[in-house]
Amino acid sequence: MSTERPAPNPLHHDGVDATIESDDYLAKRTLRSGSAGWVLLAGLGVSYVISGDYAGWNNGLAQGGWGGLAIAAVIIAGMYLAMVLGMAEMSSALPAAGGGYTFARRAMGPWGGYATGIAILIEYSIAPAAIATFIGGYVQSLGLFGITDGWWVYLFVYALFIGIHLTGAGEALKAMFVITAIALVGLVIFAVFAVGKFDAHNLTDIAATGAVGASSWLPHGYLGIWAAVPFAIWFFLAIEGVPLAAEEAREPEKNVPRGIIVAMLMLVVTGATVFFLAPGAVGAQAMSTSGNPLVEALGDGTAAKVVNYIGLAGLVASFFSIMYAYSRQTFALSRAGYLPKSLSVTNSRKAPVFALVVPGVIGFALSLTGKGAMLLNMAVFGAALSYVLMMISHIVLRRREPDMPRPYRTPGGIVTTSFALVIACIAVVATFLVDPKAAGLTLAAFAAFLVYFGVYSRHHLVANSPDEEFAALADAERELT
Repeated sequence: MSTERPAPNPLHHDGVDATIESDDYLAKRTLRSGSAGWVLLAGLGVSYVISGDYAGWNNGLAQGGWGGLAIAAVIIAGMYLAMVLGMAEMSSALPAAGGGYTFARRAMGPWGGYATGIAILIEYSIAPAAIATFIGGYVQSLGLFGITDGWWVYLFVYALFIGIHLTGAGEALKAMFVITAIALVGLVIFAVFAVGKFDAHNLTDIAATGAVGASSWLPHGYLGIWAAVPFAIWFFLAIEGVPLAAEEAREPEKNVPRGIIVAMLMLVVTGATVFFLAPGAVGAQAMSTSGNPLVEALGDGTAAKVVNYIGLAGLVASFFSIMYAYSRQTFALSRAGYLPKSLSVTNSRKAPVFALVVPGVIGFALSLTGKGAMLLNMAVFGAALSYVLMMISHIVLRRREPDMPRPYRTPGGIVTTSFALVIACIAVVATFLVDPKAAGLTLAAFAAFLVYFGVYSRHHLVANSPDEEFAALADAERELT
C-alpha cells in the first residue's frame, strides 16, 4: 500500500515555501550507503582531475609562458589545498550528497545554497563535454575504428558511461578506480622516459613580448600570470566533488576528509611531474599549442605510443567520474525541490536515472560544438564561482556555529579558507581575460537558473530532505540559544 498522503500547508521561511513530503517520496530518492571507503574516495578525487595532467594545462603556456604558468600553478595549488582542507571540515560535519550546496545551504540560506549548487552543476555538466572533445581528438589521432568525425565518439562515451553508472555506485566507483590506476601508470611511464630528455633551457624558449614585466621567464609579462590562472586550475579542477559521495561512503565523517586530502596530495605530485618534464623535453613553445602534450614530448617510439593509448584512459577516467559528480549534484538539488523533483528518482540499483541522463544529453549537445578550449573555460568559470561561495560558507559556519560538531577541523581555520576565497575571486575574473565570450555565456546561464529559482522552485522546496533538515536543525538550535 502506498504511503503517499497530501502534504500539509506550506512552511514559509527565509523567503521560500516548503512542504513536508511523504516517506514514500524519500524512499524513491535514496542512494546506496556504504559503497566506498577512503581509498575509493581518494581514487574518485584523482579520477576527477587526472585528464588535466594529460591535456589542457599546456595551453596556459601560450598565455603566461612557463614562468607565468608556474607562478599561477603554485598559487592555484595553494588555493586548492586550502579549499580542500575547508571542505574536509564541512564534509565531516555535514555528510550529504549535496556537497558544496549542502554546506552553503546551512551557511547562507536557500538562495546561497542554490547559487552554490548551480555553479557546481554548471562546472560538472560542461567539463565532461570538454573532455569528450579531447577524447574524440585522441580517438581520431590514434586512427581507432576508422572514426574521422568526433561526434560518434561523444555519443558513444556518453551512452556507455551513463549505462555503467545506472548499475549502481559501488560498481561504477570500482570501474573508475581501475581506469584511474591505468592512467596513473601512464604518467609513471611518461616520467621515466621524459626525464632523460629534460633540458632546463627548453622551459624558456618562448620569445619575450613588449608587455610590462616581460622576460624569458615571463614572455607575456605580469598580466600573463593572471591569464594563465584558468589553465592552472585544470591541474585540480573537480577534486571538490569528493564530498558528493558522502551518502554512499562508509563512515563519511572520517573517510571523506581523508579521501579528499590524499587525492589532493597525489595530484600535486602528478601535476608537478608533467609540468616540469613535458616542456622540459621539447620546449614550452611546442607544448603551448599541443593537443596531446605528453605524447609529443616523448616524440616517436614505443613509449609515446603506450602513453598515447593510456592517455585515452586518463581522459575517460575524468569523464566517467565527473559524470558521477553531476548526477549526485543534480540528485541533491532535485530531492530538495530546487530542480524538478523527477530528476532525483532512483532505480532499483539506487542510481538517479534522470539525474544521469538529462545533464548527459545537455553535455552531449555542448560537445557537438567541438570547442574543447571554450568549454573548458566555461567549466572553470562555474568552478571558480562555486569556490568563492563554498569558502564563504566555511567562514560563516566557523563564526556563526563555532560549537557545531566537527570530527575534522581545518588547520588555520578561517585564515586558510580566506586565502582560498581571495584566490578564487581572482580566478573568476581571470576567466574573462582568457575568453570573455565563454565566461559571459556561463554567467548568463547561471543568471537564468537564479531566475528559475526566484520565480518557481523557491515555492516548491521539500522541508524534510536531508539538506533542508540540516538547515532547520541549525535554525532550531540558534533559537534555543
